[in-house]
Amino acid sequence: MSEEQPSCCAPSRPVVGIGSTPPPAPAAATGGHDVEQIVLDGGVFAMGDGYGDGNPGDGEVPIHQVRIQPFSIDATSVTNRDFARFTHDTGYRTEAETFGFSAVFHLALQTDPGDLMGPAAGTPWWAGVRGADWRHPGGGRSDLDGLEDHPVVHVSWNDAVAYCSWAGRRLPTEAEWEFASRGGLEGARYPWGDELIGDDGEWRCNIWQGVFPERNNLDDGFLTTAPVRTFEPNGYGLWQTVGNVWEWCADWFGPRYYKFSPDEDPRGPSLGAGRVMRGGSYLCHDSYCNRYRNAARSSNTPESSMGNAGFRTVA
Repeated sequence: MSEEQPSCCAPSRPVVGIGSTPPPAPAAATGGHDVEQIVLDGGVFAMGDGYGDGNPGDGEVPIHQVRIQPFSIDATSVTNRDFARFTHDTGYRTEAETFGFSAVFHLALQTDPGDLMGPAAGTPWWAGVRGADWRHPGGGRSDLDGLEDHPVVHVSWNDAVAYCSWAGRRLPTEAEWEFASRGGLEGARYPWGDELIGDDGEWRCNIWQGVFPERNNLDDGFLTTAPVRTFEPNGYGLWQTVGNVWEWCADWFGPRYYKFSPDEDPRGPSLGAGRVMRGGSYLCHDSYCNRYRNAARSSNTPESSMGNAGFRTVA
């Protein structure tokens, strides 16, 4: 992967700038968050890529020892059912709903032709779609029928923070996220070890098989999202930290941050243009974007939303 290679992760929302105001946060801690919790004792781990797998521009090196304090983390990504409870209780409208559009992968489109805004610059497999939002993940002709236990998507970083405010929780730092994703396996590529496919030939996560971005062979059974408890949990009991959907983290993204980050509970740079995303998604493929690894990093602007990014929370 070259440093200049564009990302399959998602385009950024082009219509707002530094002065944009995120949606108002709802009232805090109403008790509606009932995702299963995994309580972790914390500890020291080696953070970063030890295999040379990463894009140099992603800043996955140098490997550095990090100490994490105890915390609890959601066993799964927040689901459509969970997010519906939040919006019902608060009346919250996501940024995709406010702006009137979001990014949809071209093979997942379910929309009227008049709602297509055209391909995204540099990533033509993404289209801006009027009416695409968390309730309509493929566009106006789609809905959440049968997707209640799938991860919520088309939520921006700001939307995820609003949910956390309501739930009395927060987004994980990327150090907490990586510690939890590793499941106690020191230095492993994936939450389950170093080999992508099991001895039985079965896929262990929801990523792309085939020729990206035109043909997905569906060997893992999914074109887009999978239910949050598909495949096997890691050694800590977390489901699908890699593949399926990107997960927003609290930190601003800095490609050189690992060179000077603190060795205890690092929280990212003080400023940045994008927020960290972790874990990869159903669009990742080793021929193009192998960011479905414990150490892999990406980012997007806080107001951006897309059909392959969600979140989980910590406390």
